[in-house]
Amino acid sequence: MSAWTPGSWQPFPISQQPDWPDKEVLKGVISQLKDLPPLVHAGEVDALKANLAAAGRGECFLLQGGDCAEQFADCKKTPIENRLKVLLAMSLVLTWGARLPVVRVGRMAGQFGKPRSKPTETVDGVELNTYRGDIVNGHDHAHRTPDPFRMLTAYHCSAAVLNYSRALLAGGFADLQNPSNWELGFVAASERKHEYEDLVERIHDALAFMQVTGAGAADSHKSVELFTSHEGLLLSYEEAHTEAVGSKYYNLGAHMLWIGDRTRKLDGAHIEYFRGVANPIGLKVGPSMKPQELVSVVKTLNSTNEEGRLTLITRFGAGKVRELLPPLVEAVKEAGLNVVWSCDPMHGNTRSTASGVKTRSFSDILDEIGGAFDVHKNAGTWLGGVHLELTGEDVTECTGGAQNLSDEDLNRSYQTTCDPRLNHAQSLEVAFRVAKRLQQMR
Repeated sequence: MSAWTPGSWQPFPISQQPDWPDKEVLKGVISQLKDLPPLVHAGEVDALKANLAAAGRGECFLLQGGDCAEQFADCKKTPIENRLKVLLAMSLVLTWGARLPVVRVGRMAGQFGKPRSKPTETVDGVELNTYRGDIVNGHDHAHRTPDPFRMLTAYHCSAAVLNYSRALLAGGFADLQNPSNWELGFVAASERKHEYEDLVERIHDALAFMQVTGAGAADSHKSVELFTSHEGLLLSYEEAHTEAVGSKYYNLGAHMLWIGDRTRKLDGAHIEYFRGVANPIGLKVGPSMKPQELVSVVKTLNSTNEEGRLTLITRFGAGKVRELLPPLVEAVKEAGLNVVWSCDPMHGNTRSTASGVKTRSFSDILDEIGGAFDVHKNAGTWLGGVHLELTGEDVTECTGGAQNLSDEDLNRSYQTTCDPRLNHAQSLEVAFRVAKRLQQMR
């Protein structure tokens, strides 16, 4: 391979980039980004990689979740708290139910960009630039021209989300003695409400016993680790966050980044950039991926076969996972490659209603997760995580679940600007189902 630098990706073929109208303005913005402080620390990145190495060995479980695409307008107190609430509640269910530590990685503090199928779309007879996420342009029709200054806003929103999230966790927001901090009112309608309350009560009893006997660390239940991740889509933005720390280069704009299914070409710019940074990297693996191609990409991204370095996030759809996943698992296993296998049950299960509204069926989401567990059980490998688009808001974007949402219910609270997300009640149900399967696997 040729020598790597943070900018060595630039001569390579690249896709999913905006057509910035003024390249000089873009250069100026990138220069400003390079002068701003890092968002995360290299030591945190290394800690996540160690946790992911354990997930690959079946010693813990990766819960990666958050918004489809963050919005600048959601850089507020309540949305940040609600996002943490759903991740904390889910991880509590997983940890207690499966008796496994959980690695929490939010799709947050940077998930402002989205790949799109087409560069333009026609709305009311007018051709507009496709909305590519708040980091590029606005969802409203008047702000569809790509604007580089939005990358600076994305940085500052990411910093604010990180700052408040860290303050909440350091201040006792995650204390198991006070799970009422995590309550979201509409979960009361969930059929899992009493099961969740019983779980919390049992944890209280266990903590009380530990305090009486002196077992365990006195404050170990008061805080948790939380890491950030986003799709590394805009490589100019990612390069601006890249710096040398010791003998390695880190992207200090997030703890973990992933490469999407649309940008994972072996000879493309995204693979070239990500092969050189020391962060844990995720790779979306969809129906078009061939076994030998996957092996080649894995070897390129993780040339030293380091544990915890690479997470393969599979996304096939409920009807295809049991057919398309096995040959990929066998190829990676036969090649002796160290990876973390994770299941994204969202992106392969998107459909449109008769009125053209994008949604996902909760039963399909559960079926794909179940299919992934089945495949790994048969192969003798370990499903180490799930990757979910979810929110702490009471949205109606995915049908089914405990609330039994139908296509007719979607318009009641359909808020996403891109893809449909699980609401808190649906997310909690996923956690219970995954915990049960993990019990069966151990």
